[in-house]
Order: sequence, then C-alpha cells, then structure tokens
Amino acid sequence: MNAASPAGSFRPLFSIPVIVAALGYFVDVYDLLLFNIVRVPSLKDLGLDGKQVSIIGGTVLNWQQAGLLLGGVLWGILGDKRGRLSVLFGSIITYSVANIACGFVQDANTYALLRFVAGLGLAGELGAGITLVSEILPKELRGYGTSLVAGVGLFGAVVAYFTVVLFDWRTTYFIGGGLGLVLLLLRVSVFESGMFLRMKEQTVQRGNFWSLFTHRKRLLTYLRCMGLAVPTYFVIGILATFSNEFAEALGITEPVDPGRVVMFTYIGMGVGDLISGPLSQWFQSRRRAIGALMLLNLVFVGIYLFAGITSISLFYAVCVILGFSIGYIALFLTVSAEHFGTNLRSTATTSIANNVRATTLLTIPLFQSLKPSVGVIGSAAVVALLCFLISFWSLATLDETYGKDLNYVE
Repeated sequence: MNAASPAGSFRPLFSIPVIVAALGYFVDVYDLLLFNIVRVPSLKDLGLDGKQVSIIGGTVLNWQQAGLLLGGVLWGILGDKRGRLSVLFGSIITYSVANIACGFVQDANTYALLRFVAGLGLAGELGAGITLVSEILPKELRGYGTSLVAGVGLFGAVVAYFTVVLFDWRTTYFIGGGLGLVLLLLRVSVFESGMFLRMKEQTVQRGNFWSLFTHRKRLLTYLRCMGLAVPTYFVIGILATFSNEFAEALGITEPVDPGRVVMFTYIGMGVGDLISGPLSQWFQSRRRAIGALMLLNLVFVGIYLFAGITSISLFYAVCVILGFSIGYIALFLTVSAEHFGTNLRSTATTSIANNVRATTLLTIPLFQSLKPSVGVIGSAAVVALLCFLISFWSLATLDETYGKDLNYVE
C-alpha cells in the first residue's frame, strides 16, 4: 500500500508557502491558547476576585469564541472571493494588533472586546493555510504537506505554556503579537494558489456561504466534515481543560495542573498530526487513517475515565496519548478541502475549522449540566458517547478523497 515517491518529489514540502503556513499555525495556536493560560493571573491583576475571575473569565472566553465563529465565515468567504493570500495577510494583521493591545488592557470590558477581535483574526489562519497548501502541492504530497503544517503549528501551545512560565502575562501578549508581525514579513514571498487564479478567470460564483446549506448533498458533506473532528475538541475542551476535576474524581492525591495537561495533550497532538498525513499516504486512504486514530482515541478515552488511574505520572502519560489520538486535525481539514470545489473551498474549510472549535459551546454546558446527577466521570462519558456516535457516522458516510484532483468548481 506504500505510495510511490519519486526521487526529489518531497522538495515542494519545503517551499515558502508550506513553511509560512506551518509557522502561521504555530503563532495561531500560541495566541489562541494564551488567554486560557493567563486567564487567572491577568484578571486578578485587573482587580477581580476569585468569583469574578470565574464568571468574567468565562465571558471573555465566549467573546473570543464568538470572534472565531464569525471570523470563520468572513475569512472563508474572503478567501474564495479575493484569494487565499488576502486571508493570510489580513488575519495576521488583525490578531497581531489585537494581541499587542491585550498587553495594555486595564479593564475587563476592553479585554473581552480585544479577545473578540483576536478571535476574529485567528479564525482565518488554519483554514486558509490548509486550503493554500492543498492547492499548491501535487496530490501525491497533499497529505504530507498539511500534516507538516499542523504538526509544527500545534507546538505553539508548548511555547505558549513555557512563555507564561518565564514572563508576566502582558509580556506574553507582546511576544505573540510580535511573532505575528515577524511572520507577516515572511509572507511577502508567498505566492497565490494557481487553482484560485485560474478559477478567477471563470464566470462562476465564488464564496457563497449560503450555497453550502441550499444543496442537500453539499450540506450533509459539510456537516459530516465537521463531525469527523468533534472528539478532538471534546478531549481538549473537557478532558484536558477540566483535568483537575477528573484527577480528583479518580482519587489522584497530587494536584494536577490543567495548563500542564493542555501542554502534554498538544505535544501528543503535534506528533499525531506529523504522523497522520504520512499514514494516510501509506494507506492511500484518508478514511482509514482517520478511522485508526478515532479507534485509538475511543480506547484511551475509556482508559482515562474508567481504568482507575491513581498515579499522576500515568495520568499525564495517558493525556499525551489522548493528544496523539486526536492528531488528525490537519487530515480532517484536508478531507474538508478535498470535498469542495475551488470556488467554495476556502469558505467551507475555514468555517468548518472554527465551527469544530466552537463545539465546546455545546459540549461544555452539557457536561456541566450532567455533573450534579451522574458525576464528573459519568457526565464526560455521556458527552463522549454522543461525540463518537457523530464522528463514526461521519466517517462511515463520507467519500474517500485520497488522490482527488482539486481543480474543479461547484
């Protein structure tokens, strides 16, 4: 089943667009997770007490998520109407300026507004990068390229964690914004997708977001692409974020730091994303590679919840493997890009990426509402069951897209 790889065929993987897309996602992940990590110290520094930190912190995070949702649609449409590079330049300017401004914030209301703007900017990065890389690389290398983008990018979470350890919270925002502006200089050398430029010469409607919902087959494809990744943000948004509650319920006596758990989870994800693309090339199937990681994820969610882990070192180790098992984020977005024509590819891929991120707006309230009646473990198990039912249904009903020619329109 090994895919043929002629000598020298891997050279396009190290082209400027692929490298810049990978570094862009690195900065994206750094900035996206930064508020989660500095939430408590930053809000306390603004004069809020413990109760206010919890309530207002949730509000600020929701504003960031709202920015991601809106930005996913706006940047996606812009990517199909004006080009992939327009999104890459525009999104980085938006979130870089917003993050630098966060370093000067003096009140919670301004903080929430700036995190909304940051979320708006961050929404464009991953979808545009995956779309661009998918279109410029030969189909034989597409899986490798998008895997490289996500694998490198997800280590931005690790850098964010250690940056917070070394510096105060305001400085970490300045660093995030500065990294983005440096990246902007690199993007001067990035060239536009040839597929997009050829499509612009055709008289075809581009970036019509509503057309995703007016055609039954297209709508089902859109929902199935989203469904593939629902377990990924269950692991990040619930199992990692509330890991201290799970550790207590499991009887782990040593204190568990959710920030460290998130870092370990992202380390696993980074490795998983680096492997999942080549795995799909080896299988010559996107569905088989994603299915294998989904099954591994199902097994380790079960171990996390029901194996009776009492050792903190084993708990952290399981979190790394959980992260590895959801390391198919680039692969599911590659599948999303491969399912839509050039005139809707950016719109679909970018909005799907951010809609999946926003599924925590549904899963976390469900998890919290079930906790009083069935406990932390039981409520997580119910949410996990729903997530896996959706994801396996999506996988079973989606078309195989390995090796698909992307030079077509809807």
